[in-house]
Amino acid sequence: MPRLFTGLEIPPDVAQRLQLLKGGIPGARWIEPEDYHVTLRFIGDVDEATAAEIDALLADVWHPPFALRLAGVDFFGGARPHSVHARVEPTPPLANLQQMHERICQLAGLKPERRRFVPHVTLARCRGAPLAAVRRYVTEHGLFSAGPFEVRRFALFSARPSRGGGPYVVERAYDLVAPAGDENEALQDGGDA
Repeated sequence: MPRLFTGLEIPPDVAQRLQLLKGGIPGARWIEPEDYHVTLRFIGDVDEATAAEIDALLADVWHPPFALRLAGVDFFGGARPHSVHARVEPTPPLANLQQMHERICQLAGLKPERRRFVPHVTLARCRGAPLAAVRRYVTEHGLFSAGPFEVRRFALFSARPSRGGGPYVVERAYDLVAPAGDENEALQDGGDA
């Protein structure tokens, strides 16, 4: 079974804006625009029965659509950077959806995720890149922003074993459902911040 994770897709217009950030870090492996996403919960390699159980539980998620915005660029890895990313502004609806995915994975028998949820879109893998070059890149692109854009679904993705950065495949997408009534009101209440 391929490696699985849940996440949010990035709209094509936002992916085009992110693609303009490519370059400027020696040795970086840049992510292809069709592989940009926001990971909600890493699942990993699981057997078919566990994957089917997670799929069934995800299909029962009820959550209204909401808006997301990208703001700024940063990196993970401290003194030894391993990736650069666009930051996603945290919102209560995003945190709520991520927590639902965490609970679903635990119900399916997975161990709790120990890492703190930091919403982001990975732009490049940069193991071995000079720290000074990564810091310079982050400074040069620190004012980047995109959105807000509407999140109307989440997906179960698979990743083939590789050195990171895709290709990723949407195994199944799950629509977010607005409550009965005014759909625009749901978006405003859902974090149009």
